[in-house]
Amino acid sequence: MPESRIRRKASYTPPPEKSSGPKTNPRWFVPVMLALMIIGLVWIVVFYVSQQAYPVPGMGSWNLVAGFAFIMAGFLMTTRWR
Repeated sequence: MPESRIRRKASYTPPPEKSSGPKTNPRWFVPVMLALMIIGLVWIVVFYVSQQAYPVPGMGSWNLVAGFAFIMAGFLMTTRWR
């Protein structure tokens, strides 16, 4: 019966490089994230308390969209928080 050929490996295979640990966010990340969510909440509360006259009088009901945009920006930042 014929013998199969021997497969030869390289004499040394270096190990894969290890990462330097988990990446962290900059120090400003969490305060900005919380500030965006709080600003959005305050924006919507001011809109309802002022009977839809403030925070920006010319925007009308679009003030709700602006408030929710601030909240959503803060929420999207939470998905990147480490």
